[in-house]
Amino acid sequence: MKRASAPALTHLDPAGRPAMVDVSSKAATARAATAECRVRFPAAVAEALRASGLKSAKGGIVDTAIVAGTLAVKRTHELIPFCHPLPIDGIRIAIDWHDARALRIECTVTTVHRTGVEMEALTGATVAALTVYDMCKALSHAIVLGPAKLLGKRGGNRDFGGVGT
Repeated sequence: MKRASAPALTHLDPAGRPAMVDVSSKAATARAATAECRVRFPAAVAEALRASGLKSAKGGIVDTAIVAGTLAVKRTHELIPFCHPLPIDGIRIAIDWHDARALRIECTVTTVHRTGVEMEALTGATVAALTVYDMCKALSHAIVLGPAKLLGKRGGNRDFGGVGT
């Protein structure tokens, strides 16, 4: 019986040095990815945020986080060394209470290209979460970010999980 080979790291050249993946031979196809990140607050901070309608002295927390996450998606290739610059066709960031103390940030990104948008979705969700932290840190430094995770991707060689709409 033939054993399946272990997945190989794609960002290494034959000598084991870092290298950007050459995607020029791949077909451009529709691709999408959804990622999430959570922001957990101490109970008193969550209560205060609920009472304020998620507004802080710096302004609307959710709206600011959505703008920051959107900007981050579009600049992912400037932050992650081997990410390709991609034409982004769509970004959807949703932020709502997950439970009494945690916000759930979900970021879905779409493109038609030769490579996927998983890193863009993860970057959008985590930068939105960092923005929430920044806007709320005056209330507490005990705010916890995470987990951040890929929920799903569609397009390319294989699909994974589910992609939001």
